[in-house]
Amino acid sequence: MDWITIALLLLFGLLFLVAEVLFIPGTTLVGLVGFALLAVGIWFGYRDLGSSGGHVTLVTAVVLASIVIYIGLRPKNLHKFALTDVNNTSVRDVRRSDILPGSHGRTLSALRPAGTALFEDDRREVVTRGEFLAAGTAVRVLGIEQNRIVVEQVA
Repeated sequence: MDWITIALLLLFGLLFLVAEVLFIPGTTLVGLVGFALLAVGIWFGYRDLGSSGGHVTLVTAVVLASIVIYIGLRPKNLHKFALTDVNNTSVRDVRRSDILPGSHGRTLSALRPAGTALFEDDRREVVTRGEFLAAGTAVRVLGIEQNRIVVEQVA
């Protein structure tokens, strides 16, 4: 093998290491393949180029791999690729509802049997026990069952 093959093995080994460090973090197959390509390149360097050529290949591979890992693992560089936004939103859980059984409201949409109702200033998704109610009908909360507000028409 000539020096171009050895250089290509080292180049592809370094490219796999770059992909491992920057794009696919963790000890995965990509990083292991990169190290294997570097090791094969170094071994071919010793075998085909002799002892001095092998030493040059080894030092070059170690220095370049160290630079790639150092630059890739610096916290300043990791923040360019990492998701740093924090989601602090919350979801209104009707199991801890501020709409209590017996509360009165008005339907905003037709309930067939599900729709939207207005309780004071809160729009909520509600269901009936099977009856259909027109929009604008006065309703009363019967209870909360399985994460749903169940209503009936006020008589």
